[in-house]
Amino acid sequence: MLVSADKKWDYALGTIKVDGLEPSSELKKLIEKEKRGEMTTADIRKVLDKKYKMKE
Repeated sequence: MLVSADKKWDYALGTIKVDGLEPSSELKKLIEKEKRGEMTTADIRKVLDKKYKMKE
């Protein structure tokens, strides 16, 4: 059984919230763009990697 992208994101965000955390507004905006087909999950990863990766 395949799970829709919406359900996958609902599950992922739910696991964050279980820990008492709230996803950033930036992440929520990226997820909405992915749901609308404006970007891919790989694009989201690139944006987050660029923002959060430590420089060597």
